[in-house]
Parts: sequence; C-alpha cells; structure tokens
Amino acid sequence: MKKFWLVCLALVSSAIFAALALAQGGITVNRLQVEEFAALPEGARYPEGITANPATGQIYVGTLDFEGNNQLLRFAQDGTLEAQKVFTGPLTGLIFQPGESEDEAGQVYVANFGFGKIQRIPADFTDDTPDEEVVDVATLPSIGPPPARLVANPDGSTDVISFTTQLTTTVAAPNALTFNSEGDLFISDSFQGAIFRINDVANCEAPCEVETVTQDALLATAGFPPFGANGLAFSDDGSQLFVANTGDDRILQMNVVTDVITVTVFAESINGADGITFDDQGRLWVAANQNDELVALDSAGRVVARYGDFWGINADGAAQGLLFPASPVIVDNQIFVTNLALPLTPQAGDEPEEDVTRFTIAVIDISGG
Repeated sequence: MKKFWLVCLALVSSAIFAALALAQGGITVNRLQVEEFAALPEGARYPEGITANPATGQIYVGTLDFEGNNQLLRFAQDGTLEAQKVFTGPLTGLIFQPGESEDEAGQVYVANFGFGKIQRIPADFTDDTPDEEVVDVATLPSIGPPPARLVANPDGSTDVISFTTQLTTTVAAPNALTFNSEGDLFISDSFQGAIFRINDVANCEAPCEVETVTQDALLATAGFPPFGANGLAFSDDGSQLFVANTGDDRILQMNVVTDVITVTVFAESINGADGITFDDQGRLWVAANQNDELVALDSAGRVVARYGDFWGINADGAAQGLLFPASPVIVDNQIFVTNLALPLTPQAGDEPEEDVTRFTIAVIDISGG
C-alpha cells in the first residue's frame, strides 16, 4: 500500500510541476504521458516512418528491417490493424497526400532506404493489393560526398571533416519526406548530405525528375547514429525548411525561397534528432532517439517541452514509454511516434533494444501543454 501511495504522489507531483512550469513560462516536462497506440503484427520489426490521414485518423507505419520482411502497415484510429503490404527493402520516411476529391483515397509516398527510391501506393491499400500498384516514382541520383566541413576551435585552430567514405560516395539514402504548399516532394539524403525535390510529384510521369535543392557539409555527419540529414518540416509560411541532423544532434534551417540557399544551425544538443513536425502552436517537435523523448522547440530554437522516457521492457517484450523514438506525426492534439528500438552498437547485450520482441507505436496527448 505504501508503494501505491508513493506512485500516486509521483504522478500528482509530475502534473503539478508541469502546471507550474507552464504558469511560470518554463519548460513543460511530462515523462509519464506516453501510452501504447498499437503493436506491429507478428514478425514485423523496427517501425520507423509514420504518417497519417487527418481526415480519417488512419495511421501508416513502415519498417526498417535490414534483415527483410519490411512492411507498410495501416492502422485505424483506434489502433486496429487494417492492412499490411510487404515491401522489398527497408523503409524510412512516409508522407500522406490526399486525393483531389473526397472520393479519392489519396496516396502514401514511401522512402525505400534499401534501394534509394521513392515509391507510392494507394492509401486504401489492402493485404491483397498487387505489387503493380506500388509505383517507383523516382530513384535518387548519386552525387558524391558533400564538401569538407571546417570546424573552428576555441584556440583559433580549425579542424577539417572530410566526407569521403564509401557510403557517402556511392549510396543514395532517402530518409524523410515532406511536401511544400505547391505539392513538391522534398527528400532528405542521410549519406550524401543533400536535400532533393520532385516537382508536382502527384502529376509527374514516373520515373520523375529529381532535382538537387542543396548539398551541404552541415547536412552530413561523422557522428552517431551515422545518419546526417533526416527529419524534414516546413515553416507555416513555407519559406523555411527545417532539417534534423541525427548524428550531429542538431536542427538545421534553410531558406528555400532565395536564389542562394544557405544552411544554418537552428538548435543544438538534441540527442539523436530524428523525425520532426510542427504543431498548430508553431512548436517544432523532435524525436530525440538517443534520449528516448520528444522535445518541443519554440521559434527561437529553445526547448519548451519534454515528453516521454524509457521505463524498461514489459513482460510481453514491448518497451515501456519510448525507446529509440524515430518519427512523429500529429493528429489533433495527439502525437503518434514509432518506437524503432533498433540496436546500433556492435557489442551484444549492451542495449535494451536487443530485448524488445514486440514492437509498438506510442501516442502522447499534448493538449495540456
């Protein structure tokens, strides 16, 4: 009974602290506001990309399994699995595009990380949807490594980071996807340190032309996890494209309406910045995959909220809370986030991700924040 009351006290204290933080203009911290939305079907592992149809509340999830059995999954708004479609190659980013009329189901665009492709499938796909309905929209070009990055030191010296590994010179690595208001699809490339664009992707004839928006040393990384340009999100007016750099723990900012595109640092020290999305209050939510939390940034790049944490592995093999959260999507006042739970270090037995056998999508209510 004593333990029960201690838990109750902790919950009440957490709520009071969050309320005080709001009242005083501080940081809202709520580590407990994480629930399980849905579990992946048997045999499916490592949920990474996520998107949603806001009109129906349906949630789409793709898997990043380098050993095979990759799937695109469609869940109803109550978490019931409605359809699953097998894909060849591990998948990363997803984005939903509505149809031109209410009678059209729309399309889901998929970044096929394994083959360097962008694909699409009707949003109302079923288990029996034929492979012919999975369209290869485009293949990203191989443009080589980005230029070297110069890093100034406090003593006046300069370090040079050269991106010349085999991965950055030979492999296109499409990761996150987002649309601008004109229907152009923007794609981040985590290995080539680049942002690509397919203009009016819904109406282009496949294979569509892929343009290089920019390639920049700030979009590559020599850090961990070894993914540079990742999550993408546009500002409300569409002039600024925000980009997560996972290995550098940064959020970057690009003005995409100028003739000369420059990349600058918007926020630092977000441990494993992965997927990003804006809410209707203008806060930029970041999945900090190495900190097992969601972080919200204000317009100045300051942290204004922290949600979620990792609390261990349940008896059923699922993570409690967040474990390697990869991608968020917002529907109304809820953030849905994939628990990727992907082991990355070579030493066996030193990561809790290795103990996960039941992979989940979490949901966080942010209406109070």
